[in-house]
Amino acid sequence: MRLVAFLDVNGRPAIGARIDADTIVNLTAAGLPDSLDALLHMESAGMQAARQALERRGVTVSTHGLRYLPPISTPSKVFAIGLNYIDHAAESNFAPPKYPVIFSRYPSSWVAHDEPIVRPHVSTQFDYEAELVVVVGKAGRYISKEAALDHVAGYSVFNEGSIRDFQLRTNQWTIGKTFDSSGAFGPELVTADELPAGAKGLRISCRLNGVTMQDANTADMIFDVATLIAACSEAVELQPGDIIISGTPSGVGLARDPQVWMKPGDVCEIEIEGVGLLRNRVVDEERNTRP
Repeated sequence: MRLVAFLDVNGRPAIGARIDADTIVNLTAAGLPDSLDALLHMESAGMQAARQALERRGVTVSTHGLRYLPPISTPSKVFAIGLNYIDHAAESNFAPPKYPVIFSRYPSSWVAHDEPIVRPHVSTQFDYEAELVVVVGKAGRYISKEAALDHVAGYSVFNEGSIRDFQLRTNQWTIGKTFDSSGAFGPELVTADELPAGAKGLRISCRLNGVTMQDANTADMIFDVATLIAACSEAVELQPGDIIISGTPSGVGLARDPQVWMKPGDVCEIEIEGVGLLRNRVVDEERNTRP
């Protein structure tokens, strides 16, 4: 299934399942929750109910003009992974890590598909990063690599917009990775059964104003999805709706000569084969949010 979070015609949150490129079934109208977070907390029963509602069709919604919401709005935990592609580690002047580089990102730092991402007024070093998102579907602690993929609900697309000068002020990257509305997440959650195991072997790319800036394959990740789940679950119990943002390949603006930064008016597209296309326009921070 391809699951979507959106606002209905009355401006209320709802979830749906895609029938085709133009139509989704409103699962909330069929009696299911109004968020994918809540649906995932129902674990296998929730997915079964969603499949049944999709088969019945029921209330349908056109995707034309649809106001998307991020697939997951309130994850209990967000794991972001750094330096997870060898070429990106090299362009960043780091040796390939021997253990996953894990930091975090706040939900207030991302917007949905087709919503504007915001360049803060305190920096012009606004960079793009194409990333695969892993969404947890089953709780677990100390999960083995062999069992890890059983805990995956599905996958999505992320643009980890990064404020590089703030990120590099210290060796701890979080502040530059979590500016309000600087990243994007969506457009949908694709269930794991729709993709190769571990979402391996999928083309991942970034285009800025139609120009390809990143072009790689998820098979190039240093630590695959199963390894990341096992590593994160050593520290904490994973819960349904938790997300792992699995790292970006080479080609980021910081590493280019001359450097390339996103600016107001730009359009950034992140595409992952079989998962989806995430598109966002860049805007400057509104004056009324400035100090």
